[in-house]
Amino acid sequence: MEPDLRRVVEVLEPSMERITLDAVDHIWDQVPAYRASADPRLRAELAHHVGQVFHALVTSVKEDRFVRPSDFPSTAEHARSRVRQGVSLSDFLQAFRIGQLTLWEGVSAATRDDPRAREAAMSLVGRVMHLIEVGSSVAAEAYLDAQQHEVAELDRLRRDVFEDLLAGHEIPPGPKRSLLSSAGLDPAVGLVVATALPVAPLPDQHTLPDVAAALRGAFAQRTPGLTVVRQQEVTTLAPADARSAGAVVERLRRALDELGHAGVHLAVGLSAVHADVAAVPEAYTEACTARDGLGGAAGLVPLPLMSTFDYLVLRDDATARRLVRPELRRFVEEDLSRGGALVETVLAYAAHDLRARAMAEAMHLHVNTAYYRLDRIAERTGCDLRAFADLLELVIAIRLLSGGHRVAGAFGGGGGDAATGAG
Repeated sequence: MEPDLRRVVEVLEPSMERITLDAVDHIWDQVPAYRASADPRLRAELAHHVGQVFHALVTSVKEDRFVRPSDFPSTAEHARSRVRQGVSLSDFLQAFRIGQLTLWEGVSAATRDDPRAREAAMSLVGRVMHLIEVGSSVAAEAYLDAQQHEVAELDRLRRDVFEDLLAGHEIPPGPKRSLLSSAGLDPAVGLVVATALPVAPLPDQHTLPDVAAALRGAFAQRTPGLTVVRQQEVTTLAPADARSAGAVVERLRRALDELGHAGVHLAVGLSAVHADVAAVPEAYTEACTARDGLGGAAGLVPLPLMSTFDYLVLRDDATARRLVRPELRRFVEEDLSRGGALVETVLAYAAHDLRARAMAEAMHLHVNTAYYRLDRIAERTGCDLRAFADLLELVIAIRLLSGGHRVAGAFGGGGGDAATGAG
């Protein structure tokens, strides 16, 4: 090492502790994320990290070389801590730069009264800039690795919690209970369960985690709920009660519309509202039943808005379909293949309490056309459409044989369409 640089080091080393503390103060003042952290260990950890970085510069000067990535062995550990402490990457790097600028100010101050040392210190400008470049690169890489690890660990914890709930296990105090609490799923909090499956390959620019993020956003009003990716399925547990269920459904519909416009088409089932997380197994089964009622088509089946009748005919029951009389089966299948005008008429007639004029008005038909359609239906099915038992049998046949695509209205009282398309 050149004698003048040795002199700089000799002058600088006694001041290193003070410069380190100055750097910590500047970071605390200029980067709000550090002040906002609830971790009481952060300030001490920060001082330790700043001191190690400063030591890397002094060591490189003594060894007459520029700093190397290996001169920052503890940066990865500190990056992991910052991720856990809620410090963003930009804040982490800003703190690093503030530290190096404070170091340079300390070098200038320490050599101010020694002309030879001050002149030699100017030759350190390049070394300090190199320190900022190499140190920032190491810090950014370490932070991103730590962040990816943290995300993977959080995803694993979410899945473990969901699988425990699905198996009916009680969640003990600890990280899993804390995760549920942060999701807004404390004991005695009502919830719904949603399950979503893609009905077509996802576009190249989308992944299932992207879908999960979109659905999580739809449910996150005040609390985020718990959303997990399980193979090809995205499942969400969201806080809800009977009063908020309609708003939950509306937000979910908007999210599905946006995903549909982006080429992501999902079949989604939403359970009824349940009392607490102990009911997750039952709620998940309901959501799967609702989703499967779409018959592989994109859409949303929200049980909170469905009637009991809607739910009973939603279930995929092969025995019930086999019990449909041949003449009713033939009528339903033939009419659906031609566009379903008569099937729609039956459902509208039932939904309007067997009042043909009200049905005609709702369907924008002339009343004579409505009566003509009803006569054709009666002729082709052998049903007396004024007899409740005959009409009910026909509606059930339609609902069982239409693949889940026509579940709106008849005998519903469930607040409108129970299944909606998603793009």
